[in-house]
Amino acid sequence: DGSKDQTFRKLKEIQGKDETVKLIKLRGNFGQTPALAAGFDNASGEIIISMDGDLQHLPEDIPRFLEKVEEGYDIVSGWRANRKDPFLSRRLPSKIANWLMGKLSGVDLHDFGTTFKAYKKDIIKEIHLYSEFHRFIPVLASRKKAHIAEIPIENIRQKHRKSHYNITRTYTVFFDLIRLNFLNKFIERPLQLFGTLGLMLDILGTAIVLQLIY
Repeated sequence: DGSKDQTFRKLKEIQGKDETVKLIKLRGNFGQTPALAAGFDNASGEIIISMDGDLQHLPEDIPRFLEKVEEGYDIVSGWRANRKDPFLSRRLPSKIANWLMGKLSGVDLHDFGTTFKAYKKDIIKEIHLYSEFHRFIPVLASRKKAHIAEIPIENIRQKHRKSHYNITRTYTVFFDLIRLNFLNKFIERPLQLFGTLGLMLDILGTAIVLQLIY
């Protein structure tokens, strides 16, 4: 994703030893959503798992995701039940944001923010990601009647990782969720919104014209 550390070199070394590894190099850092979208577009497996690359997720948890998918779920989301992050800068904003997302979206999850999730291919391939909507994938999938489950995962705090999240992220998530709800309700039937507004303006305009005539 345009990172300037040794990630690409190390991944090339891994790819050289394992021909099943597919490496995608973006021209720059376009954000987490485009990076995930690129991965989903190029993935070919029946079950697709996304996870962060900064070692905060344990690969040992993957079999538990697969077991849950085998039970019939389309999406299995990780839940950082015992987070190691600082309370004020990370956990508090996350709790507020998750509560808002659950209430406004109607999707009952404890943790929308973690990337560690498993998806059935036929669900994730149908979801179009843009903006910063990667955290709302379960909400988008719920429109397609996807069955969603949640499992607790280990969360390891990486001391070398500098966090860019703070309490202001709650506001960003809130307005993103409003946009998402708008799209969910009207993306396939825009006339219901714009037609209603147009009718109201038409009535108002007619009333003004009649008043002027009078």
